[in-house]
Amino acid sequence: MMFDILLQPVNQFLKCSTPQSWLDKAKKPENLSILLTDHLVCELKAAQSAMYLIRRYAADEQSGEALLQWLKPYEDFTYRQQGDWRVLAGLSLKKSMIAQATSAYTQDIIDKMVLLIKEELHHFYQVLEVMAQQGISYEKISSSRYAKGLLKHVRTYEPAAMIDKLICGAYIEARSCERFAKLAPLLPTNIADFYISLLRSEARHYQDYLALAHDIAQQDISERIDFFGKVEALLISEPDTDFKFHSGTPV
Repeated sequence: MMFDILLQPVNQFLKCSTPQSWLDKAKKPENLSILLTDHLVCELKAAQSAMYLIRRYAADEQSGEALLQWLKPYEDFTYRQQGDWRVLAGLSLKKSMIAQATSAYTQDIIDKMVLLIKEELHHFYQVLEVMAQQGISYEKISSSRYAKGLLKHVRTYEPAAMIDKLICGAYIEARSCERFAKLAPLLPTNIADFYISLLRSEARHYQDYLALAHDIAQQDISERIDFFGKVEALLISEPDTDFKFHSGTPV
């Protein structure tokens, strides 16, 4: 497969593969709607997580407000079911981000996370296009246990909390990359092509999160990475009654 080299570090980073039983369920036509809908919400949540990191740790107040306004139409559509999704195509960040002068890493967070937000919001729109092609209308769904299951282990003091959140972000992006690759051969051609097109950016997102965690920590964090890797693997491999994009082994 042409993406084997790209996926090799992702697969080494993750401590388990997606269970075959999850893939068997994901490829069933009757589950396509929930798969795409949850994928859509995951793209927005990824953008929101990156926005939080910029607002909390890196940018000044006015820049933070500009980020909120950038994401608001996407949030209105997803959580309040307001607006026409087609207008989201032309939206962009209206203000340059101004870094706080408090630390050396703020500009790096801004550079990496603004790019990530742009890409995740573009993917959000692309998922809506795929859903429209498949005749699937957006309906609100509940959140899966996955991200919460990771984030509940985040430490409560700084900079440990920020480092943990970055490690969690790395695992979420790596798992998404792995699942896109595994799903592509099982889904209709237009969705398979779309998922393959996402692999490169998702692989880079996981590396960006991990690089930030290492740079900010300025010390060995392998023990913490290993800890979250084990938590993530349990969430993926343990029985799960709720089928979603990041759910565990189907019951």
